[in-house]
Amino acid sequence: MEHFKNPQNTDLETLRFVVFDTETTGLNPKVDRILSIGTVAIEHKVIKISDSFECYISQDIFNHESVKIHGLLKTGPHKKMEEKDAIVLFLNHIQNAVLIAHHAAFDIAMIQAALKRMGLGKLKNKVLDLGHVYKKAEINRSLKAHVSLDELAEQFNIPQHDRHTASGDAYITSLLFLKIIAKYQQKKEIHLHDLQSPVSNIGFM
Repeated sequence: MEHFKNPQNTDLETLRFVVFDTETTGLNPKVDRILSIGTVAIEHKVIKISDSFECYISQDIFNHESVKIHGLLKTGPHKKMEEKDAIVLFLNHIQNAVLIAHHAAFDIAMIQAALKRMGLGKLKNKVLDLGHVYKKAEINRSLKAHVSLDELAEQFNIPQHDRHTASGDAYITSLLFLKIIAKYQQKKEIHLHDLQSPVSNIGFM
């Protein structure tokens, strides 16, 4: 992780963000596994489709119930790779970018669990949780504390194409992040520390 020797600044205009999502066998990082990872980068407030990453992972653990959500079958059509290879590619892609996810604590926990299985150190990237950023911006105080991605997409009139795919959810999250930040910046000048939450310093397992 040599890239962390040259940390990014905190200027939102010049930071590289990587929005990511995982699809998994379940919701318990201790026993469940990642089935796919999807990312898209943001730089200078522009979504960089050319700077994206997607992979499908072969896992021995399988949960038929989770297929109802993400549609990923154990012997589906997607070309799959071993977990360790996928995680290495993911790390090479994100470098020292600021990571963004909706319900980030879960996705980060899944990545950290995979790193632990590989005997690697913990993820060191700064992390932003979309729900926390939304609450900080105080755009709609009437919404409940834990707002779903569907609810946010509906509020901001964002089509939910490829919902419940890792890449699709990452793209929806990236659109939401830019819209929320634009609203927030109408109220005040903001910096990275204004957007961070306890998940930003997650240590995990």
